[in-house]
Amino acid sequence: MACWHSVLAQTPATDASRPATSAALAIVGDVATPLTLSAADLKAMPRTRVEQIDHEVKRIHEGVLVSAILERAGVPVGAGLRGEALTTVVVAHATDNYRVAFSLGELDQGLARRDIIVADTTDGAALAEPQGPLRLVVPKDSRGARSVRMLVRLEVVRLATPPR
Repeated sequence: MACWHSVLAQTPATDASRPATSAALAIVGDVATPLTLSAADLKAMPRTRVEQIDHEVKRIHEGVLVSAILERAGVPVGAGLRGEALTTVVVAHATDNYRVAFSLGELDQGLARRDIIVADTTDGAALAEPQGPLRLVVPKDSRGARSVRMLVRLEVVRLATPPR
């Protein structure tokens, strides 16, 4: 039975051998500290491994929890995530202009208890084009539509307060 947790199987074999360009992830928008994290910065942060089944093959992705990256940028997480902060969305941007939006609450490990990561390796190897160098991995989704490949930016957007 095929499972759409990952798009690795959709990568043409000829592209898998070509290394992806240098990793850099920008965290912008409604953040206390805008950041650009290099591959070395991400490697130095606490790492998380997640498993996915892709066409009956277990894949192990490794990277950094999105909530840890957002916390480093000064975005409310954990106990600080409540009230107006819950009207925040995070838009993940790829180099090919693919975008996916998440509520801040679903990215917070303490609230949603989901290990959503920015991965830089799969099965112990660096992500090759067109998957990387960075990829958002959403392991509990039933399809891979929100696992953004070629990830370059996380944009934090606070929704406007409606008039009273």
